[in-house]
Amino acid sequence: QVQLVESGGGLVQAGGSLRLSCAASGRSFSAYTMGWFRQAPGKEREFVAAISWSGGRVAYSDSVKGRFIISRDNAKNTGFLQMNSLKPEDTAVYVCAARRQPVSTTPNYDYWGQGTQVTVSS
Repeated sequence: QVQLVESGGGLVQAGGSLRLSCAASGRSFSAYTMGWFRQAPGKEREFVAAISWSGGRVAYSDSVKGRFIISRDNAKNTGFLQMNSLKPEDTAVYVCAARRQPVSTTPNYDYWGQGTQVTVSS
């Protein structure tokens, strides 16, 4: 089991960058797939990116591909989401998640953080 805490959200101007962190605690974080999802008011939770335990498999949604980079540092029990070229449409609460199974693009994860707000102004 793992517990996840996000940080790094905030207000940024369109075109800017932001780096989110997901600190994990518990047993064997390195054995878990890690994912990022986001949810804007009135919308369903949306897949953003995911990475396997080894970092060998990575998946991105079409809307963020080429702009966002997911990574992890298992030695520090931390995952990251580097967000570049941010757009107002990226405004949402970003949530990290962990899963014992392989990478999934649906919200079928076992553990979830509380989320961090990202607001992109035009």
